Amino acid sequence: MGSTAEHDRRYRAIAARDTRFDGQFVTAVRSTRIYCRPSCPARTPKPENVTFYSTSAAAHEAGYRACKRCLPEAAPGSPAWDLRGDAAGRAMRLITAGVVEQEGVPGLARRLGYSPRHLTRMLTAELGAGPLALARAHRAHTARMLLVGTDMPISEVAFSAGFSSIRQCNDTIREVFEMPPGELRATRRAAARGSHAAADGAETPGTIDLLLPHRAPIDASGLFVWMAARALPGVETATATSFGRHLRMPGGPAHLEIRQTPEGQLRLRATVTRLADLAPLVATARRLFDLDADPQAVDDALSEHPELAPLVAAVPGIRVPGTADPHEMLIRAMVGQQITVAAARTALAALAEQLGERTPTGGLLFPTMDAIAEHGAEVLRGPAARLRAITGAAAALADGSLTLTVGDDAAAQRAALLAMPGIGPWTADYVRMRVIGDPDVFLPGDVAVRAGAVASGLAGDPASLTAWAARTAPWRSYLAAHLWRAVPARPPRRSARSAPKEKP
Repeated sequence: MGSTAEHDRRYRAIAARDTRFDGQFVTAVRSTRIYCRPSCPARTPKPENVTFYSTSAAAHEAGYRACKRCLPEAAPGSPAWDLRGDAAGRAMRLITAGVVEQEGVPGLARRLGYSPRHLTRMLTAELGAGPLALARAHRAHTARMLLVGTDMPISEVAFSAGFSSIRQCNDTIREVFEMPPGELRATRRAAARGSHAAADGAETPGTIDLLLPHRAPIDASGLFVWMAARALPGVETATATSFGRHLRMPGGPAHLEIRQTPEGQLRLRATVTRLADLAPLVATARRLFDLDADPQAVDDALSEHPELAPLVAAVPGIRVPGTADPHEMLIRAMVGQQITVAAARTALAALAEQLGERTPTGGLLFPTMDAIAEHGAEVLRGPAARLRAITGAAAALADGSLTLTVGDDAAAQRAALLAMPGIGPWTADYVRMRVIGDPDVFLPGDVAVRAGAVASGLAGDPASLTAWAARTAPWRSYLAAHLWRAVPARPPRRSARSAPKEKP
């Protein structure tokens, strides 16, 4: 599929068994009726026998079956869904978030502004499969992940993956992988005891412990530092190698913890109230740590600029943190838009402590938008106009007059936010960067971005910096992340007691 040049480029990737392309497309071989990931170790097929598909769902719809050797469903997600701001990219983000399972195809179409028939026609033309087939492929991927990565009973795997019945799960697994679930688990048992192993010890109901595949390199330590600086007591916990938080899911309270192992892997331990929330929670964890990014493409592009090459060399594989909850992200951004990170953390911690809800396990959930709209002004401090803006935004999110999701159109989301009182360009763009995962957002008005730019030898005034940053498109979000990291460390403040006395 696609142009001859694109076919040749992808064929060179599979001939080299280039792992960087895993998850970005699949290779379907007509002679075997099998589709593989680009790095599959099997013998490279002849060019004339190969068709490339953007998704495994498209390959499956065309009559191909997943390779049992390379398991293309185990590859990291495609970075294309973050890069693409069109309806297809937005649809894929929403499908991964579980919208089809929760609202059906009509709900997905309604969020995107199309009729179900037109959406199906459009996705089939763009991606080779309609929304039902794409959601089905995502469920198969989740089921495979749970089968090989946990000891969950197959019945629980079925509902955790979003299937409506055990039989539907069994039939889909047989069709996609040409083996029943039990056999798929048995054939991967050796791998499950290694890199895909579940954590030692018995798992509690509704809990999984899984490897989070991603493309190397990754600046995991930077992500953990970022999360630690902003962690709200009771809601979140952070160390140098882990980050955990409580959050709401459709089925009830949930908890996730992302941690780095001594071997450098990232693992997710997640607990949910309802099994059907597991798959969306895994997707949330991946967005939170930007795990579907293509770090090599980003690093290569930014390194072409001499001013940035030292930054990339010092921090390869930098990521742009996402968010666990779009609504919460807006409130956190509005609270912090004119104060320091530490001051914002203090204010938000008070908000969570006084208005948040306790989980059955003693955790703390960030306040609902209803609670902030009604009582936020009683807890937060600051100018009255600012408090009205925050509570007004919370009320708009609560009553649905303002929507904020991972599948929003970027321009429409920005316009809707800017139309709200008290929300300026910095807040709207920062939210877009964190919620949608837009890789091409720049924040010239951000004090830390400007400080990092000056420290890196770039212009510090917004106009000049914006003009220079344009040459790094479409990776300006990652440029901002590097400039944040480049901010010189402040010397520790000395108390009056320890400060040297002035000579008389």
